[in-house]
Amino acid sequence: MKKEHRNKMIAPIIIAAVLIVYYVAIAAVFMLIPDLTVIMKLLMVIIPLALAGVAFAVTVERVQEIRSGEEDDLSKY
Repeated sequence: MKKEHRNKMIAPIIIAAVLIVYYVAIAAVFMLIPDLTVIMKLLMVIIPLALAGVAFAVTVERVQEIRSGEEDDLSKY
């Protein structure tokens, strides 16, 4: 892997990691609230975990784009 590709992958990976930790922490906090019903807890846990999954998927796609050389998609238009 080229050094320039590695440098371009650092920021998306760090940002995605921070977002994933944030969303998982939010889900954990909602699980600790004792007065919520089970349905509310499920909704308040599933939504942040789904967002964490989306952040992971988008990061994987971005890393694949960088590795394949499609770094500047706007130049095509």
